[in-house]
Amino acid sequence: MDNYSNNYARDFRELVVYRRQRELAREVFAVSKKFPREESRSLTDQIRRSSRSIGAQIAEAWAKRRYEKHFISKLTDADAEQRETQHCIETPPIANISRPNLPGGCSISASKSAACSAP
Repeated sequence: MDNYSNNYARDFRELVVYRRQRELAREVFAVSKKFPREESRSLTDQIRRSSRSIGAQIAEAWAKRRYEKHFISKLTDADAEQRETQHCIETPPIANISRPNLPGGCSISASKSAACSAP
């Protein structure tokens, strides 16, 4: 069980979604080391940037949480980055690379970029 499940988050770093995104970004980086060499300057770079951007958008959303429209906009941006990461994962030639499960019930798969079971 998460340490903060019964309390309100005091900082974006305490959000479960942010912590899971960090795990996802680390796993994407590790898995992307296995990508074909010819992808090293295109798909590899793109998937690493998009996976890291998810957390940045969540952090920005937290900063703008008092302004509902800005908050929603930033969360929408985070979702867009997640979908970009998902697209990159599903793109051949990397779609068949082995992807181990992440901590916290998350896994990277060709069907979902960050499949996480509910806590």
